[in-house]
Amino acid sequence: MDPVQRLLAEHACERLVIDFVRRLDLGEPSSVAELFTEDGWWEWPPPGDGRRADGRAALAAYFGSRPPGRLSRRVMSNILVTVTGPDTATATSYFQTYRVDGHDGGTVPAGPPVQVGHYEDRFRCLDGRWLLASRSLVLPFGGPTPLASG
Repeated sequence: MDPVQRLLAEHACERLVIDFVRRLDLGEPSSVAELFTEDGWWEWPPPGDGRRADGRAALAAYFGSRPPGRLSRRVMSNILVTVTGPDTATATSYFQTYRVDGHDGGTVPAGPPVQVGHYEDRFRCLDGRWLLASRSLVLPFGGPTPLASG
């Protein structure tokens, strides 16, 4: 693969990583399914709780089930994409999640993140468009989602 094509592939995959969390926090959460291949999947494997969603319909239902009144912001960093072939790539990216439930507007006092972990991703390029083929969540730091106060 020529260096320019490699850079374009890396950039497209980095953009997917960022678009995923933007859609969860600021957009329509169920629309993250559009960022996956038709047979794509997301999972939180053991020692996580074993949740897994396979295929776009299941992904849309899972991410679209966000509780009403949930406010979240995810901070992504250390996105390292490795192009493994002309139509394949992998990535590892770190995240922090700030989240409260019961939000009804206004500013919420800042608190610590409720999650700190990383994603392990696989990408495929189909018809010139890079998409997530799989996303696994690794969560070494996690806690309950607090309720927004008053």
